[in-house]
Amino acid sequence: MRIDVVSAQRLWFGPDDPVRAASAVAPFGDGWLIAQDDANHAAWWQPGTGSIERIRLLPPRDGLDLFADEDGTKRLKPDLEAACTVPDAGGDVVLLLGSGSLPPRSRGVLVRGSTDGCSVRSAELAPLYARVRDALGIDEVGLNLEGACVVGDRLRWFQRGHGATGIDSASVDLPLRDLVRAIEGDLHPGSIEVGEVRRYDLGGLGGLPLAITDAVVWHDGRILVSATAEDAPDAVADGPVAGSVLALLGATPDEVEVEILPLPEELSHRKVEGLALRGDAAAPRLLAVVDEDDPTVGSPAVELSLGTG
Repeated sequence: MRIDVVSAQRLWFGPDDPVRAASAVAPFGDGWLIAQDDANHAAWWQPGTGSIERIRLLPPRDGLDLFADEDGTKRLKPDLEAACTVPDAGGDVVLLLGSGSLPPRSRGVLVRGSTDGCSVRSAELAPLYARVRDALGIDEVGLNLEGACVVGDRLRWFQRGHGATGIDSASVDLPLRDLVRAIEGDLHPGSIEVGEVRRYDLGGLGGLPLAITDAVVWHDGRILVSATAEDAPDAVADGPVAGSVLALLGATPDEVEVEILPLPEELSHRKVEGLALRGDAAAPRLLAVVDEDDPTVGSPAVELSLGTG
């Protein structure tokens, strides 16, 4: 499969006000909702008008809305790393989930669009994260859930692998409706069923293992994931990036073959952290967002075309 860059731009709320650390993206209204993993706000980007609006997802923590390694607040960030549209929810509804790699990172958020704007509901999901961790057989410091997609009536939630500690990329399936009910306050998160663990070997790049950072359901039912090789000492720290790829996974647990799809040069050495599907099967396209690990620059949003040849 051939992948080409159609367009690319850096995203800014305004002068000297970047959309920073883009970590997930989902269709929303007439545009895209983009999570910033080190902020309590998302960016609602509407390409048709060129506007980018800040949407509050979570209240301040210790009086802060932005978090950075440089000032010692990185461990407080919400680390929202997964975003996907909730189907059959009566309009535009986007689900966002924290990585679970530290206690402040175990919240879920629902953003609902309407003609009056949008409403936001969030909830602490720590008991669910504990169940996911137990299902995957990893300890608290190893959990790092970085992508999700909707498969039928279930959410497939992806654990990012980590080579230095021997943790594989993997996924679990959850009942999507139960997760939505938990965020809405109608169900205890610890009662949500966690099942169907899948593990993935994507090979390596530059001497480092490739680890899944996001996922979307492709037109033929297979799962398309982004994966990055990053030299980080643990699930919390950042490190030098050897590169990123896309990969197609089998549609069922019995289909273990992985098809690696090299990215164009513009993206091949960057940390691709969010994917959203555009177009249709006849002219498939993706929107990819990149986390630059630099809070002073706007995160790139790159439209990709995929086809044979």
